[in-house]
Amino acid sequence: MRGVAGKSSIETQTPKVILDEPLTMPPPPTTSNGNAAAPPPATIPLSNALMTKLKPAKIFKGAVEPTPPSTPVARPHQGPRHITAITFDDRGDQVLTAAEDETFRLYSCKTGKHLKTLYSKKYGVDLPRFTHRHTTVVHASTKEDDTIRYHSLHDNKYLQYFKGHSGRVVSLEVSPIDDGFMSGSMDKTVRLWDLRAPTCRGLLNLPASPIVAYDSSGLVFAVGVNHYSRILLYDQANYDKDPFLTITLEDPTLALVSYPPRPIYMTSLSFSPNAKYILVGCSGDAHYILDAFEGHLLAKLEGHVGLERRRIDAPQTIDPSKGNSGEEVSWTPDSKYVVSGSLNGKIIIWDVQNLPVRSGVVDLKAHPTRLQPLTTLDGHPGPSRCVRFNPRLAMIVSAGAELAFWLPDQSADNEEIAKELLRKK
Repeated sequence: MRGVAGKSSIETQTPKVILDEPLTMPPPPTTSNGNAAAPPPATIPLSNALMTKLKPAKIFKGAVEPTPPSTPVARPHQGPRHITAITFDDRGDQVLTAAEDETFRLYSCKTGKHLKTLYSKKYGVDLPRFTHRHTTVVHASTKEDDTIRYHSLHDNKYLQYFKGHSGRVVSLEVSPIDDGFMSGSMDKTVRLWDLRAPTCRGLLNLPASPIVAYDSSGLVFAVGVNHYSRILLYDQANYDKDPFLTITLEDPTLALVSYPPRPIYMTSLSFSPNAKYILVGCSGDAHYILDAFEGHLLAKLEGHVGLERRRIDAPQTIDPSKGNSGEEVSWTPDSKYVVSGSLNGKIIIWDVQNLPVRSGVVDLKAHPTRLQPLTTLDGHPGPSRCVRFNPRLAMIVSAGAELAFWLPDQSADNEEIAKELLRKK
């Protein structure tokens, strides 16, 4: 994977995303003395043309420390260490990675620079999530115990410990509206927390390990339960009551491939920013989009290789498993596109602006619309297991054994303008 020539600084190349608005350039603001102030960054709508022009602008080859030669390898053919999760702050100014070398690494999205490295060798790190402050995160542990930790990036100190889980935390999400957050664990529970208190304020017992997600309003949350193929929707204010909607995820097209069909293994849930849809990330070779109001299966996203295995040459297991999946698929902030990683290192982008509309009784035998990628970008030499779109900037961050910042390549536009001028002459 190679960077785009001529992009020495990301700051001047990163236009802001504007949601569902035409491309406009507002007049320059004025200062108190009447002089024109510096113009704000340009805003652009995301479009098919822009999404197909994304190129790697900055690549961090040393984003993960290599495995020491003296370290015994528990599993053969495991390959290099990976970045396991990435998270943006609310403003999209910073991105934080967590990796198998038990480090956090903080980067500036505007300058493309590595800001600091923090170590957590004692407890390990996974699933970091920025709170609503750009200097603090919550994260899961991989060693010692299953405590969730509240960490200050400013002075590298723990601010709080959230104890209660008796199994590894596999899903962690912060409320979009307040200091609440929730976690799903291998101990088959979901716990609801508040940053201001060390004890959980809510507990859900489930029949299998759950994954969790908030909707954009923070008033509803979803819990996905594997082995039962169920997604439960709860009212945040009445989480101790039964879910107000139970969705069954059943894909009848899988029976066309094998019988009995290979079960779906859900590894992530995310509501679209416009709150209309639920994106179900899976470890197999398909992700799914559901209607968030009635639970209809609308689309099956195909064209990538699932992250159930760690390497492309590893054999597939009989029973589906999580593997390295969970952080590889996400929405763009305008709900128009879905971006995903792949076991073969590609970055996949689907256009989801024209999803079918279904209503009434859910028909589990109705085939979903099978969507092929809008574009497939050449990505990492190994698995691209973390892919996220910046919440404010026209920028994708992807990660595997290395970290990459993707920006729209403006050089193609300049070439088209030059050709048009030549034609006019």
